[in-house]
Amino acid sequence: MLYRRAFLCSFGLGLCAFPVEETPDFRGTTLKGEKFTKSSLKGTPVLIQFWATWCGVCRRDQPAVDALVEEYGDRLTVLAVSVNESERVVRKYLANSPRKGRIVLGGSTNLPAIFGANAFPHYVLLDAESRLKADVEGGIGDAGLHQLLKRVNL
Repeated sequence: MLYRRAFLCSFGLGLCAFPVEETPDFRGTTLKGEKFTKSSLKGTPVLIQFWATWCGVCRRDQPAVDALVEEYGDRLTVLAVSVNESERVVRKYLANSPRKGRIVLGGSTNLPAIFGANAFPHYVLLDAESRLKADVEGGIGDAGLHQLLKRVNL
């Protein structure tokens, strides 16, 4: 079920503000076999990047997303959810273009269905209590990602 949300968009980066609202339950497993749930991730903000190996804009944003993993360490959880691609395709891509953060296949989580991920990249930001703070489609680069993280005081 798609998570329905009302929002107001600001000009500039096209970032949208949402009412403070908790997200539906979610779960998943990373490529490394690490299981996660909404409750297991509570306590730290979560940035979800929905991406695809064929997406050029995703590739351009990848260094900025990886830099967030380095910069914020355990103060931010980054989930990079590859949507509609096989494990073989994703692993082959990662062999040539490694990513930091937790890599998740779209088929091993209900996140794409919850947030209606069908354009890439697509960023979702949750605060430490799993409340939706932002939902942005399109590449936003380093400056946009840092602007986004201000919404969770990072």
